[in-house]
Amino acid sequence: MTINETELTKQVRHQMRVIRKGAVELIGEEQLEEKIRKSIETGKPLTIKFGMDPSAPDLHLGHAVVLRKLKQMQDLGHNIVIIIGDFTAKIGDPTGRSKGRKAMSEQEVMLNAQTYQEQVFHILDKEKTTVRFNGEWLELLRLDDVLRLASTITVARMLERDDFKKRFVGNVPISLHEFFYPLLQAFDSVELQADLELGGTDQTFNILMGRSLQKEMGMESQAALFMPILEGTDGVEKMSKSLGNYIGIHEPAEVMFRKVMQIPDDLIVKYFELATDIEPEELDKIKEELADGVNPKESKLLLAKMITQLYHTEEETKAAQEFFKEAFTNKGIPEKVDILQVVLEQGNLYDCIRPLIQANVVESGAALRRMISQGGVKINNEVVKDLAEEVKEGDVLKVGKKHFVKVNFV
Repeated sequence: MTINETELTKQVRHQMRVIRKGAVELIGEEQLEEKIRKSIETGKPLTIKFGMDPSAPDLHLGHAVVLRKLKQMQDLGHNIVIIIGDFTAKIGDPTGRSKGRKAMSEQEVMLNAQTYQEQVFHILDKEKTTVRFNGEWLELLRLDDVLRLASTITVARMLERDDFKKRFVGNVPISLHEFFYPLLQAFDSVELQADLELGGTDQTFNILMGRSLQKEMGMESQAALFMPILEGTDGVEKMSKSLGNYIGIHEPAEVMFRKVMQIPDDLIVKYFELATDIEPEELDKIKEELADGVNPKESKLLLAKMITQLYHTEEETKAAQEFFKEAFTNKGIPEKVDILQVVLEQGNLYDCIRPLIQANVVESGAALRRMISQGGVKINNEVVKDLAEEVKEGDVLKVGKKHFVKVNFV
């Protein structure tokens, strides 16, 4: 099917905007634009490579940044190829390491790769994604092939890599086989004849090595797209489970929606760029609205809805939004919330300290006093002003934003 130049230019420009959205850097941009133009003209999709470290991560939105970008390009019609480094895992990726990394066993690699794939296909379309293991071709290399590969790069070039440089300067041992990790990962790009490779900024050296090796082998070099690190809900640190500032892709819809609403306003646009599949043109409108003084909460509600619906059904997302509105906006007691039940002995008088400590939602009376002074404790949706305020059968206490405790007597 022929396409006129005006429409072709429009489609190329749109694809480039989708690809660049949220990225830190795109190397080989002009070549990539030309590849996209040819792809549209011929109907032949690009081959887009993503290499994974088979360490079985429990994915959160930070991990999903690159995967979401892959999904966007998959939706543009391009072929996504995930490379599982079963062979290179036997070396151990030295990226970011102050010392050599322990190599993984074949059994560990395969188990972790299976776990990773199960999570990845919550984002990518399994039917449109190719999964390859680099042992398919790396195990077939002969010694003379390996020596020829090694001859394409100098030790000085390897020592330009930040982690190797630091270890060399600090007299920390570097095993010779570790130099082969980026080289063999680069050979994956040669084998696939990749048009574009994606990765985080920590993979810059490895991905650029792929460009160099393809050129050395007489091939057209792949473009390299680098995605940024996503800050967590605290707005400061990199999203991390250990820091407690993460949004997991497997968390319940209500939890995911609430956590997105907790991010700082200055991260709204970045989350739209990195954690959703929003079209660039629609994002332009949101940026304009925020610049014109629209209440950021409205944009954040849309953001929470879009992110939650990527990982949950429309019905679950709608229920999560209603839950948030009722629990945290209208300050009410949501119908579907899990309310903790405490049982007190009939015939005695109790203030609000006993049920809340019994429910394990406050550490001590002192902590409760602080919360009450800040207006953070309610009985039946009325702010508690005095610790001595009596609780009765059926009362529901709300502590902070998410804890609800119902009082029962026996």
